[in-house]
Amino acid sequence: MERIFYTQHLEIRLKLREIPYDLPRTIYQISKEHYFDKKTLKKIAVKKVKYKDKLREMAVIYDKLDNQVNIITIHPLKIYQKLSRIKSGRWQKL
Repeated sequence: MERIFYTQHLEIRLKLREIPYDLPRTIYQISKEHYFDKKTLKKIAVKKVKYKDKLREMAVIYDKLDNQVNIITIHPLKIYQKLSRIKSGRWQKL
Protein backbone atom coordinates (compact mmCIF):
# COMPACT_ATOMS: atom_id res chain seq x y z
CA MET A 1 0.00 0.00 0.00
CA GLU A 2 1.27 3.44 -0.93
CA ARG A 3 2.04 5.98 1.75
CA ILE A 4 1.18 9.52 0.71
CA PHE A 5 2.95 12.51 2.23
CA TYR A 6 2.34 16.23 1.78
CA THR A 7 5.34 18.56 1.51
CA GLN A 8 5.43 21.76 3.52
CA HIS A 9 5.20 23.67 0.22
CA LEU A 10 1.95 21.85 -0.63
CA GLU A 11 0.44 22.63 2.76
CA ILE A 12 1.20 26.34 2.28
CA ARG A 13 -0.31 26.29 -1.23
CA LEU A 14 -3.48 24.62 0.05
CA LYS A 15 -4.00 27.47 2.49
CA LEU A 16 -3.08 30.24 0.03
CA ARG A 17 -5.28 28.88 -2.76
CA GLU A 18 -8.07 27.82 -0.38
CA ILE A 19 -8.00 24.25 -1.68
CA PRO A 20 -9.59 21.50 0.45
CA TYR A 21 -6.92 19.54 2.36
CA ASP A 22 -7.83 16.10 0.98
CA LEU A 23 -8.10 17.19 -2.68
CA PRO A 24 -4.44 16.50 -3.70
CA ARG A 25 -4.65 12.96 -2.31
CA THR A 26 -8.00 12.37 -4.02
CA ILE A 27 -6.74 13.67 -7.39
CA TYR A 28 -3.61 11.52 -7.16
CA GLN A 29 -5.60 8.39 -6.28
CA ILE A 30 -8.49 8.65 -8.75
CA SER A 31 -6.96 10.47 -11.71
CA LYS A 32 -6.75 8.46 -14.92
CA GLU A 33 -4.31 11.02 -16.38
CA HIS A 34 -0.72 10.74 -15.16
CA TYR A 35 2.22 12.35 -16.95
CA PHE A 36 5.98 12.65 -16.64
CA ASP A 37 7.35 16.17 -17.05
CA LYS A 38 10.66 15.97 -18.96
CA LYS A 39 11.64 19.48 -17.86
CA THR A 40 11.10 19.14 -14.10
CA LEU A 41 11.52 15.34 -13.91
CA LYS A 42 8.35 15.17 -11.80
CA LYS A 43 5.11 13.27 -12.23
CA ILE A 44 1.74 14.97 -12.66
CA ALA A 45 -1.79 13.75 -12.02
CA VAL A 46 -4.54 15.76 -13.73
CA LYS A 47 -8.24 15.68 -12.87
CA LYS A 48 -11.21 17.94 -13.54
CA VAL A 49 -12.72 19.00 -10.20
CA LYS A 50 -14.92 21.73 -8.80
CA TYR A 51 -12.71 24.57 -7.57
CA LYS A 52 -14.04 27.98 -6.54
CA ASP A 53 -17.47 27.19 -8.03
CA LYS A 54 -16.08 26.21 -11.45
CA LEU A 55 -15.07 22.91 -13.04
CA ARG A 56 -11.32 23.21 -13.52
CA GLU A 57 -8.50 20.86 -14.38
CA MET A 58 -6.14 20.62 -11.43
CA ALA A 59 -2.56 19.38 -11.60
CA VAL A 60 -0.99 17.55 -8.67
CA ILE A 61 2.81 17.38 -8.94
CA TYR A 62 4.44 14.47 -7.14
CA ASP A 63 7.46 12.21 -6.75
CA LYS A 64 7.10 8.47 -6.24
CA LEU A 65 9.74 6.11 -4.91
CA ASP A 66 8.76 2.53 -4.17
CA ASN A 67 5.60 2.75 -2.03
CA GLN A 68 6.07 6.38 -0.97
CA VAL A 69 4.42 9.30 -2.76
CA ASN A 70 5.42 12.86 -1.94
CA ILE A 71 2.89 15.36 -3.23
CA ILE A 72 4.81 18.55 -3.92
CA THR A 73 2.17 21.03 -5.07
CA ILE A 74 -1.24 21.53 -6.64
CA HIS A 75 -2.54 24.20 -8.97
CA PRO A 76 -5.35 24.83 -11.44
CA LEU A 77 -4.28 24.46 -15.06
CA LYS A 78 -4.86 27.24 -17.53
CA ILE A 79 -7.16 26.28 -20.42
CA TYR A 80 -4.49 25.29 -22.97
CA GLN A 81 -1.59 24.60 -20.59
CA LYS A 82 -1.99 20.81 -20.53
CA LEU A 83 -2.52 20.50 -24.30
CA SER A 84 0.49 22.63 -25.17
CA ARG A 85 2.77 20.67 -22.82
CA ILE A 86 1.60 17.35 -24.25
CA LYS A 87 1.89 18.60 -27.84
CA SER A 88 5.42 19.96 -27.27
CA GLY A 89 6.49 16.59 -25.81
CA ARG A 90 7.27 18.07 -22.40
CA TRP A 91 4.56 15.94 -20.73
CA GLN A 92 4.61 12.24 -21.57
CA LYS A 93 1.68 9.99 -20.67
CA LEU A 94 2.44 7.35 -18.03
